[in-house]
Amino acid sequence: MKTYRMTAVIVGVLYIIGTASGILSKLVTGDLLAGEDFLSKIAANPYQLNLGAFFILMMGLSLAAMPVFLYPLFKKKNEALALGMVVFRGPLEGSVYILAVVSWLLLGVFSKEFTAAGAEEASLQVIGNVLLQANDIMSPVTTIVFIIGAMLLYTLFYLTKLIPRWLTVWGLIGAVIYLAVDLLKLFGLSLNLEMLYAPLGVQEMVMALWLIIKGFNLAALDELLTAKHSK
Repeated sequence: MKTYRMTAVIVGVLYIIGTASGILSKLVTGDLLAGEDFLSKIAANPYQLNLGAFFILMMGLSLAAMPVFLYPLFKKKNEALALGMVVFRGPLEGSVYILAVVSWLLLGVFSKEFTAAGAEEASLQVIGNVLLQANDIMSPVTTIVFIIGAMLLYTLFYLTKLIPRWLTVWGLIGAVIYLAVDLLKLFGLSLNLEMLYAPLGVQEMVMALWLIIKGFNLAALDELLTAKHSK
């Protein structure tokens, strides 16, 4: 029986790359985008912004690639759910991350123009503010797309039993909490609940390590490969 060991390892590694890249993007940029003088700070530290954008791109590409490796297995259980997972975790989520990268790079361009104008060009400041706010606006949208994809992923893991069900239930609960926090932000309720992102973040790392170290449940995998799939 084919164990799909390499598939499990690749998925785990892609999860770790995605999470690590997201954390590094925040560490690298720090408070670069905070305060009214953010354009001046970006102009003085262009490589800091570009490196942060690079890490976001790495996060988007790695997380978008992950469902491609799981689809051949998941479609044997439920092709519709598997396709939905690929669409939401792949092109939809990936495109939002790419838009975020482009907006950051545009901020770098406007920061140079802003500095060249002697910080007197009000229109450039306005455009810069719009680009910065666009990232804040996209954040809840990104979360909604991400959570739908995540819930499809964990539902398929639960149905196939390729990893322990306690791990998939943890992911589903963490996804609901994560979504609730960003929905509050979407409706203008900033309650400083970012610590509630942690349950899902920790679960993803535990799942990634499980996939790398333990791989898929072989009994469940054998049942999946030999059974007829549903649509």
